Amino acid sequence: MANIIGVKFRSRGKLVYCDAGEILLQLNDYVVVDTGHGSDVAKVVTLEAPSKPSENLMTVVRQAEEEDLEEARRNMEKEALIKCHEMAAQLGLKMKPQAARYDYKGEHLTVFFSAQERVDFRELVRKLSYALETRVELRQVKARDEAKLLGSIGKCGYPLCCQNFLTSFASVSIKMAKEQNLALNPMKISGICGRLLCCLSYESKEYADMKKRMPQPKQEISTPWGKGRVISTNLLKETVTVQLENDVVKEIALDELVQGG
Repeated sequence: MANIIGVKFRSRGKLVYCDAGEILLQLNDYVVVDTGHGSDVAKVVTLEAPSKPSENLMTVVRQAEEEDLEEARRNMEKEALIKCHEMAAQLGLKMKPQAARYDYKGEHLTVFFSAQERVDFRELVRKLSYALETRVELRQVKARDEAKLLGSIGKCGYPLCCQNFLTSFASVSIKMAKEQNLALNPMKISGICGRLLCCLSYESKEYADMKKRMPQPKQEISTPWGKGRVISTNLLKETVTVQLENDVVKEIALDELVQGG
């Protein structure tokens, strides 16, 4: 007796019957099916064969593994993102779909998009839900969230912190860059999102504390070689560059100084 099962390639998709051969399956199992146009992953929704099975049944190749499910999910997300781009353009919506994510069951799709202003995407949600045969939710994201979704390599040469380990975005200000004596060049202190680098906040408190201990430029201080005037400070090295009264310039460790008038 033939081992015929019913599967669906989408949660709300059409019921398709396949020949599972000698593969023993249960309801809700996932299988790799030879569709005649390539392999695809489907979910087993019934183990009962139809009263009049078709002669041209698709064939179950094997039970799906974790890698198959992950690849199928990625392909579905790519397809959904392309479809969202097309429909948004057709509807004249000023938005940029950035990423699409299915839930682990493949029954709910979330599309993240960026836009300069508020967008009425209700018609897009209806059309996209119908086309993809699944429940769709659209979420507008800001610049930092956009970078986290897309991912990339930061100025440091490592994957973006927001993509790698950050679970929330700390407040970052230009004051933090000033405290760390960084050049206030937007190209150097901004991330790929166009906002100030998240890492400016990592050691901000330590820099602020160190700066309080450091003498200020042009301040007169006492050194083992006599009095001098501060030219510059190096917070990382904890040193002070001083011009002595005889015009000799020395770099001195902070703990060697005795601040004075």
